[in-house]
Amino acid sequence: MKSGKTHTNRLAQEKSPYLLQHAGNPVNWLPWGEEAFAEARERDLPIFLSIGYATCHWCHVMERESFENHGTAELLNRYFIPVKADREEHPDLDRLYMTYVQASTGRGGWPMSVWLTPDLQPFYGGSYFPPEDRYGMPGFGTLLRSIAELWSNDPARIKAAAAGFFEQIALTAQTPSQSSAIPGNAAENGCFEWLQYAYDPSWGGFGPAPKFPRPALITFLFSYAARNANREAASMALYTLRRMAEGGIHDHIWSTGKGGGGFSRYATDARWHVPHFEKMLYDNAQLAVSYLDAFRMSGERYYASVAENIFNYVLHDLRSPDGGFYSAEDADSYPEHGSTEKKEGAFYIWSLEELRQLPIETAALELFILVCGIDPDGNVREDPHGEFDGKNVLMHLMAPEKAAKLAGVPADKAIASIDTVRELLYLKRLKRPRPFLDDKIITSWNGLMISALSQGFNVLGNHEYLDAARKATDFIFDRIYREKEGTLLRRYRDGEAAIPGKAEDYACFIRGLLDLYQASFEERCLEYAQRLCDKQNELFYDDKSGGYFSTASTDTSVPARLKEEYDGAEPAAASVSVRNLLDIAAITGNDAYRDMAEQCLKACSGILSERGNALPLMLTALDYARKGGLQATVSGDMPSDKLREILQILYARYLPDMTVQHISATNVTKPTITLCRNRSCMPPVSSPEELRQLLDTIR
Repeated sequence: MKSGKTHTNRLAQEKSPYLLQHAGNPVNWLPWGEEAFAEARERDLPIFLSIGYATCHWCHVMERESFENHGTAELLNRYFIPVKADREEHPDLDRLYMTYVQASTGRGGWPMSVWLTPDLQPFYGGSYFPPEDRYGMPGFGTLLRSIAELWSNDPARIKAAAAGFFEQIALTAQTPSQSSAIPGNAAENGCFEWLQYAYDPSWGGFGPAPKFPRPALITFLFSYAARNANREAASMALYTLRRMAEGGIHDHIWSTGKGGGGFSRYATDARWHVPHFEKMLYDNAQLAVSYLDAFRMSGERYYASVAENIFNYVLHDLRSPDGGFYSAEDADSYPEHGSTEKKEGAFYIWSLEELRQLPIETAALELFILVCGIDPDGNVREDPHGEFDGKNVLMHLMAPEKAAKLAGVPADKAIASIDTVRELLYLKRLKRPRPFLDDKIITSWNGLMISALSQGFNVLGNHEYLDAARKATDFIFDRIYREKEGTLLRRYRDGEAAIPGKAEDYACFIRGLLDLYQASFEERCLEYAQRLCDKQNELFYDDKSGGYFSTASTDTSVPARLKEEYDGAEPAAASVSVRNLLDIAAITGNDAYRDMAEQCLKACSGILSERGNALPLMLTALDYARKGGLQATVSGDMPSDKLREILQILYARYLPDMTVQHISATNVTKPTITLCRNRSCMPPVSSPEELRQLLDTIR
């Protein structure tokens, strides 16, 4: 029996879209916080902690099956203190308990379900649980009854068994590295060898299905290729990016200047074909940079067009009127107006019959069908639950030029026909119910997007990208930054900025400021980047062992402080921070920042040496720290068409360890660029031809 959403619980007072989705459950949810902890202590009941996010498909499934069920709700309300938390608002909390779940079960994922003692120690956990026993898993109701009985019979035994988790976490986080030196070439070589082993030569990517776009690996491969003249590394990255762009994980329906496009979170299959359809800001921001790097590395315009497609999506579908960027769009939506049940991917999938209804010539439609792999029975091969019967997830199965040859038409005419069908489908799709928009604005994710847009302007010269990066930066300073304290908050939504900023918020926003400085040469960007870096070091840096805690020393909302040591879907704060420190040192000449970067690298030396594939982004910073970066000093009036021309030549090259700074110079009649490496400078150049010749000598 399901609730009619008539019940209202404590979550109705929250701002998180994820928590608000559960405000109508018959479960007496409380948000993570002292109110819930006090009730657990007073009633001596275990806490059931459920962590997820607003656009999570399986979170929606578990809500429908269990949290809307009155019988299940009665169990939760009687025997537990039910608590909800949004992992995107509290990533450090999520990371803490995910560490427990992964250690105790060997896997993790969302929704995350963890049972805690009243003093917040975990004693049982998992992810999704079905309502009844199936899939070889205990049913959620069965589990609730068993845990309730165990707690009722001997709570002291459970508490004793759970004790010590936080102490072990703290001990692990504060154990200093045994190395007094940063690792050598073997660390990077080891990561590359792991990637060679895990690489899928058929479809690209690393490891079996499900496949996640992990941009940090792409960044490492391009950097490794550039430093070592390694064609295999570049080839692996380029092929992976092309296969991803051809797959269904990439939204092939867009209209330039209007919206659509972008990438979904991950693919359920090895071919990148069938995604879980949620689209996340952080994925698209990092992938835009990956495709820009691919363009610079290969010179192929194809990769630039994919980056432009991502920017088109983010600027038109994820940008708030005030300039900040929203978090995500959901995987699930109503198939049509008036539907009462959402379906996964309903906004994105097509039947052949729907395509036949388009007002276009049959020949043009047949070309589109050929290119995008449309099948009358549906083109999803692996569909165990029959969710996509008769439906097609669009992909690029065949190059338009090949389809044109098969059809006996000129290639340019075929491409124009395919674009026409795409435009018609875009307009048709606008009439469908749109997926839910998670409209909270996260500081770290906006920092990643500011960085991507700034680099997009540098590489592609599109001023819309630079303007959008500036407006997003202004938004954060106006709404989320606290000038008096010099601190960042993490989340803004519905007029409220809240939640103390995490290490990743500082690191990623500083990254955005540094890249915006190198695109605009606005001094305030550099000044605030340095100021925020100092504040980050004050709040998060571990003076004893090196590295950064995820949670600030002043933040009491999480029972233990962890260090993130994995560049996964999002980069680890430490990896971003090391590069930030090195860049600030290079631009300002203050070696104290470089010394701190090297201390971080030493603190992570064990991981980098033994399993560098966990921190591929930090490995690129390691290479930079060990071999020295390339500093470009630019003099000349800003803005200037001549200066922009010479800068575009500089930014068109893939130079992963380059920093660029602008200096004011009197009596400068034409722009000049001076390149230096390891405190040794080359003669300044002033013309595009001279710069090209000089860059040809640099690796």
